[in-house]
Amino acid sequence: MAETTVAGHVLGALLIEGKTKKVWDLPLEPGLVLIESKDRITAGDGVKAHELEGKAAISTRTTAKVFQLLSSVGVKTSFVKTVNDTAFIAKKCEMVPIEWVTRRLATGSFLKRRPGVPEGYRFSPPLQETFFKDDANHDPQWSEEQIVSAQFKFNGVTIGQDEVDIMRCMTITVFEILEKAWASRGCTLIDMKIEFGINAEGEIMVSDVIDSDSWRLWPSGDKRLMKDKQVYRNLKTVTQADLEIVKTNFLWVADQLEHLIPPCTSLVVILMGSPSDEEHCRKIAFHLKALGIPFEPRVTSAHKGTEATLKIAAEYEGTDRKVVFIAVAGRSNGLGPVLAGNVTFPVINAPPVKSDNVTQDVWSSLNLPSGLGCTTVVFPEGAALAAAHILALHDHVIWAQLRVKKLNSFLSLKKADKAVKKVSM
Repeated sequence: MAETTVAGHVLGALLIEGKTKKVWDLPLEPGLVLIESKDRITAGDGVKAHELEGKAAISTRTTAKVFQLLSSVGVKTSFVKTVNDTAFIAKKCEMVPIEWVTRRLATGSFLKRRPGVPEGYRFSPPLQETFFKDDANHDPQWSEEQIVSAQFKFNGVTIGQDEVDIMRCMTITVFEILEKAWASRGCTLIDMKIEFGINAEGEIMVSDVIDSDSWRLWPSGDKRLMKDKQVYRNLKTVTQADLEIVKTNFLWVADQLEHLIPPCTSLVVILMGSPSDEEHCRKIAFHLKALGIPFEPRVTSAHKGTEATLKIAAEYEGTDRKVVFIAVAGRSNGLGPVLAGNVTFPVINAPPVKSDNVTQDVWSSLNLPSGLGCTTVVFPEGAALAAAHILALHDHVIWAQLRVKKLNSFLSLKKADKAVKKVSM
């Protein structure tokens, strides 16, 4: 029998066939599967269904862009790469049969389950709900206690409270990252659902697909402009013209996603007072690089070459980039204050203090003349993070990097706590 291949990948057994996709084993590529979308749209647990030519390609393109954004900022996902217009490679996972739903505004089924709550009620923090995947019973809502009590086990991992906590934290992180990203395009992410899988190494990761079936998206926050599958759900009768409108909406979403990872316009300029400060600057640069933030080191002395210092600053003020200056100068720090007094960009003092002179060297960075607003951070990582927080106000990708850093701190503590508990037992 001839082998079936897709874009050079040999297909094995059909592992799963759902309403809108197929999942194929890849026997020559252990640990991977091929996920193939269908030209099909459904609603109401599959009761309502139509063929929609071109949907598979749009869905694959949408999923790829979303997972590329999430992966680029450090979220663990099963996505590997696209192989053609309608299929992508993913890490082979055993799927947790729970839909994790995050809501920013109250609408849809939530209003039916919570009478008295007005449509548009804003949840801060976002509301999270969980639903057990069971079409026959219309995906009933489950509590965390039900999930833990079910004692699901996938790839050797029993889903207990720790795993639920991890999935909950990852879910809110994914939602907030995409919420910020869509806001950069003038769109409000109303709610969304995601699913998790557990790979052969026991890692929990965002899996399945994230496309226009997964969320409610309202341009300009206006429900009348919705671009998601709710347009299809709302149709009492479905004509070909209606399906073309739905397809056009899905295509619009895919086109917008092309802009969710824009060219970076952020820049941190690390100004050192002398070459002897280079080691301290390298440490700052290391942490900036870890956050994906571009930086440029420069050498200038505000005391010995004030005119040259201001000329360097003017080079950056004449660009359209979003710039933060980090001033690294020991002993009497004139670099940060001079910059702060002559530029409108944020300035962070990061004096390369040592334990034997910290009180003397940091004083000139702290005791500033009136009218100056530069801040002072002693540790290199702190200086990089301070710059990142400033840039994150206008750069959702940097914001996402910081958000994932917070997630990873939580995951590290969870992992350490589980290890300690296991030893003590």
